[in-house]
Parts: sequence; structure tokens; C-alpha cells
Amino acid sequence: MRTSLQAFFLLATSCLLLVNCRKKQWDDYYGRPAGLESPIYQVLQSKGGFTSLLACIDKAGYKDILSSAGYWTLFAPTDEAFNQYFKDHNISSVESIDVETATKIVRYCLVYNSFNTDRLDDYQSTTGWQADQAFKRRTTYYDLFDTAMINGQVLHTIASNRNGSIYSTSDNNNKYIPYFTNPFFTTAKLTAADYNYFYPGSSFTGLNILDAKITESNVAAENGNIHIIDKVLSPLQNIEKYLASKPEYSLFNSLFQRFMVAYIENVDATHKYQVLNNSSDKVYVKFYKDGLAFSLNNENYLKLQDNDGQMNGYTLFAPTNDVLEPYLKNVVLEHYNNDLNNLSKLPLQTLFDFLNAHMWQSPVWPTKFATTGNYLGEEARFNAATDIVDKKILSNGFFYGAKKVQESNLFFTVYARPYLDPQYTLMTRLLNADLKSVITNPNFNYTILMMSDDQIHALGFDWDGNRSAWINTDPNALGAGDPKGTTARLINLSVISTPKNQLNNLTGDGIIETMGGEMIKWSNGKFYAAGNIDKGNVVNVVASKAMKNGMVYYTDGLLLFSPTTIGKRLEALAPSSSSPYYNFVQYLIKSKLYTAATGAISGVPLGFFGTILIPDNAAIVQAVNDGLLPGTGTAPNKVPNFAPTATQEIEQVSSFIQFHIMKKSVINDEKTKDGIETNYRNLNDQVGLITVTNDPGVLTFTDPWGRTAGINAASSNVLADRIVIHSINKYLKPNY
Repeated sequence: MRTSLQAFFLLATSCLLLVNCRKKQWDDYYGRPAGLESPIYQVLQSKGGFTSLLACIDKAGYKDILSSAGYWTLFAPTDEAFNQYFKDHNISSVESIDVETATKIVRYCLVYNSFNTDRLDDYQSTTGWQADQAFKRRTTYYDLFDTAMINGQVLHTIASNRNGSIYSTSDNNNKYIPYFTNPFFTTAKLTAADYNYFYPGSSFTGLNILDAKITESNVAAENGNIHIIDKVLSPLQNIEKYLASKPEYSLFNSLFQRFMVAYIENVDATHKYQVLNNSSDKVYVKFYKDGLAFSLNNENYLKLQDNDGQMNGYTLFAPTNDVLEPYLKNVVLEHYNNDLNNLSKLPLQTLFDFLNAHMWQSPVWPTKFATTGNYLGEEARFNAATDIVDKKILSNGFFYGAKKVQESNLFFTVYARPYLDPQYTLMTRLLNADLKSVITNPNFNYTILMMSDDQIHALGFDWDGNRSAWINTDPNALGAGDPKGTTARLINLSVISTPKNQLNNLTGDGIIETMGGEMIKWSNGKFYAAGNIDKGNVVNVVASKAMKNGMVYYTDGLLLFSPTTIGKRLEALAPSSSSPYYNFVQYLIKSKLYTAATGAISGVPLGFFGTILIPDNAAIVQAVNDGLLPGTGTAPNKVPNFAPTATQEIEQVSSFIQFHIMKKSVINDEKTKDGIETNYRNLNDQVGLITVTNDPGVLTFTDPWGRTAGINAASSNVLADRIVIHSINKYLKPNY
């Protein structure tokens, strides 16, 4: 028995020693390191001076969270900061702060992940840290449910957490907290002036969070980092909430709320609400329409990367009611009886464009107005010193209240005249295809001739929305077989680049190149193109409007292109020997280059842009006597032989004609100069070149032999199908 007891005690002692040894090994490996800091809550306790903050943490239910494992950054206001907060809010102590307010204070100052000041301004991209690119961090605070009165019914709502019609049920739409550091400001090329523009009562220290200063940084804790600040911070409003809270922007806000918002029931949000509130009510996500630069209630950025909100945000410029109302009436609603009640009659795209002109998918810093483009690609056209009456950094971006409307290119350039007028929807559609980006550039001047829907319909064309195609409504119309090509050509005839304001004064006459490369002419308030010559009519200007980048003319008709081939046009110009073109045309129509049935000229296909230089009759006779063209008789009294039979003479005629056809339309506009290719090539396959001198009031053409011809003004600048015809006083000699 005694032996058994001894054995038992020996076994028990061995087990105890074994357990103690294993516990020591466990503690050595897994136990809390001796030098490890306490958790955030306990660090605040031991450090002292955070009684009010700790009380708020207790009320918010975050004591356990901040006393246990985790990975946090806390911006911790001191008791002194809370004393100022009590004074500002007319309360006596932390006991007067309710649970909801305490929760807001704690959660907005608590940031996911632990960041010391070396990492605070680095962006956490998917490819790694990007140094000094960030000025915000996502906090633990988010607003959840809200209500909205829609059609007399109160709806429970939740904000969209993406732009457009997307909603992520796993994203709480957490708010961001902004801060401002020297490294970030240096990288972004910002100065203290950018900070003080928003916070004029605070000094920029290079380590600010909102209008507070970080007075002590990088206080280590087991579960994160603490940065001590000198002010109690409350959650910032987002752009939507701030805009709605300010009655001076109510008209601008109404454009969003009336036309850009939709409420869509969401099953997951409804379930969450019902569980939290023991309710059977439904919840609707408040979406902003696709097509806007961003959703005003979206706390996230674009979410192209999970953390892209650290380095980016939105900007909204909101015009005050007193400047917006007259602008809407006089500009946007000019053709809708200048009546705000007709806003609903505007095309939705017009409202999109107007709002997007005031929206930026980036922060617009005060010193960067001129270099930061909005959703339409335009800089902020405001004077930061005189036009801005309100400025705020908010949770999802910057807000500027302005006593001015953004002077958007879409509403101030020549494009605006058809775009904002419901009688010119077809012209607007044509411009949008290719010319919109051109004529909305405020740095270049243009002249446009308006094309009303009625005028386009009368010509025999319309837009078929069901087929998304231009259609012909009259089989006998000009260009009926190609509605798309015809309407495109017509719009290009009606838009002219006028860098020197050449068409601001229509007295006198002249010729000018249109955007399509074709020439048109004007004479004392009248315009005409080659097709108008065919029909024997002109286009009369009946009204005009000066815009930021040019002139707009309203007319009683349309400029038309000519379906007549160049050969038939030349035949019509030279019906008898009294025509200055007669001798040249006779050589042409009897040459091997010409097809009499159609008027086609070899080397001059449909769509050819060029210039035909026609030596006058005397010059042709001189060419005959100089041996460049076939003739009969003896020099110097030879006369033209328009129908030679000898092979050499037939080729001689072809070469002469081809050398007088240039592959570019040339008028006296000081543009085209130097060597221009012709249709002629010699036996060595060398291109025939004509040198153009195009100076004010001077247009001459010089051949490779140094022979120079000038134009006969009275019979030059003749319009044809994409071709201009000049009568010249000398012939030009090819480079044989």
C-alpha cells in the first residue's frame, strides 16, 4: 500500500512538472511579449488627459474593441479639446453628450488599419505603396438609413455606394476623413494657401487633420497607432447633404433631385432594416442616374481600386439661386419661353451636360482651378478670390458655392445655338457625329449657318430613331441614295473655320473654305455653294448671334453641294467662244481624258478635291504658238487644233490639261502655299508641281520653269463639285 502511494505521488509530481514545462514553452512562444505596448484604450488611460474621449468610447460601445486585438489608427482629441467642444456646443461636460453623438465622434476618428505619419500620406494601391499620394483615410463611421418624401409617401432610403445604378450590399459607404501633410502638398504642388482657403482660422503645420493639428504623433499601442489632436472632430457631411442643407443653392439642388434621382427597392437593404428595427417596411436605394460625373451621396471614389478614395475625391461648384435662375431662363430656356416651369421639357442630355459642367471627378484645389478639368474636360472657370462665396472640404469631396455659372463650352460657343433650340435637333445630331468637339473649342473661332429641322425635312431627309439611321423621304432629293453621306456633307458645308473673324461682316463678297474642304461664297449678306448655283438660288441671312467663339447666322435656306460632274460644269461655263474658258474646255472635251456622256475626267474621281487652272483664250493661243498644244498654221499665227489625230499631239493635250489640275483646292486665303501636286507625271514618273504664292490680295502660280500666272479675278473662284476653278492669264508648262 505504501509503495503504491509513493508511486502515485511520483507520477503526480512528474505530470505537474511536465505541465509546467509545457506551459512555459507555450508562454515563451505564444505569450504576450514583455515589451508590447498596451491596447489603445489602456494607452489612453495610462497617458492621461483623455477622460472625455474615454467616456465617449464607453458610450459608443468601443471599449472592448479598442482594448483587444485589432489594427487601428485613432485621432485622439484631448480633454482640453473636449472642453472647447463643450463650450462651442453650450454643454457642461461629457455627460451631456448622448450615445449617438459619442458614437459619431469615436467612429469618425477611428480609421481602419494602423498608420504612422510616415505612411499616413501614402496610397495603398493594388500594386503596393505609392508615396505621398494620399490625403484621406476610410473611417469606421457611416450613415445608414434615411427617409425621403416621394409623391406624398415617406420612404426609407439608403444612399448609393457607387456611381450610377450600381449598389454593393457588402459596402457600408463609410466616410473618409481628410488630412494634410507636407509630403502630400509637395508632391501635389500645393501650398499653405490651398489649406487656408478652406480653413482661414487655422494655421497649416504640415500635419493637420481638417482644421485641427496633430500635436503628438505615432503613439504606439498593441492594436494600432494614436495621433493626438487639438480638436474634437465630428463626421463631415457629404456633398449631397451639404448641398441640400443650404437654401441658397436650392434651385441647383432641385435639378439633381427632380431629374437625376431614382429610388429602387433593395432586398438586402430591406432585410437589414427590418432586422435592426423590427419593422416590415421596405428600403429603397437612392441612385443618381448613369451619365452624371458622380453620385452626390456616394462616399467612395470610383472603386477602380479598393482604396482609390485615399487619393481622390469629387468636386462640385454650385451656383447660387440669384445667378442660376436668370441663367436658366435666358440661356438654357431661351427657346422654352424663358420659363423655369419648362425645365421638364428640356432634353435630358441638356440637363446632364449642364450639371456635369459643374462636376469634377477629382479634387479641385484652390490654386488649381485653371488646370483641373471637369467631367466635360473644361477647367474651372471661376476666380477663386471673387467668384466663390462658400467653400468646404466634405467627406466625399470639395464643395464651392459660386456667384457665377460655369461657362461651359456647350452653352457659350457657336454649338449652343442649335444645341439649345428644339427647332434644330437634326442639326445638333449632325454636329455631334464629328464636329462637336471642334466647334466647342473656345480657343478657335467658327461661323455656322443654321440648319433647321424644317429645312432638312424639306430637303427630303430625317432621322429614324428606331433604326438609328438617317433616311431619305424624297426619292428625288439631292443625294437621295446616301442619306448619311448627304447630310454629313451638308453640315460640313455650313460650318466654317474663321480664325480672323472673316465672316463677322458680310458686306462685300468673298470665298472661303468650309469644314468639309468645299468652298462657298458670300456677297452682301447672301451665301451660296456650288449646288445653289445649279439651282439658281442664294441663301439669305435673316438673323445673327455672336457667341464666345464666333458668329451664328440664321438663313432662309440651306447651302447645297452640286451633283454635276466637273466636266459638265466646265461645258456649261464655256458655251461659246466668248467664254474665257472656251479654248481650254474645247481641248478637254475632245481629249482622251474626257467621257462626254458623263462629264467625267480621267484622274478626277468622285470626291476629288482640287483646283483647275484654266488659261484664258489668249493664253491658250500662246501655248499653241509656243508648241505646247497642237494647232494649225504657222507661228506666231497658229490657231488651236482641238481634235488632233497624231499620237504625240494627243498626249501633248493630255499632259497640258493634267498639269493644270491641282490636287488641292486653292483660293486667296493666305493658307496654301509652296508646291502643290498636279495630276501630271512625266516619263520619269516625276510629279508635276506648281508653286503657289498666296499673300494678301495676291494669288499666283509658278511652274517648274519659273513661268508665273496670275488669276483673272472676274472669272476665277468659280465653284464646282468640291473643286474651285480659276481663270489664269498665262499657261503653265509641265516638267516634261
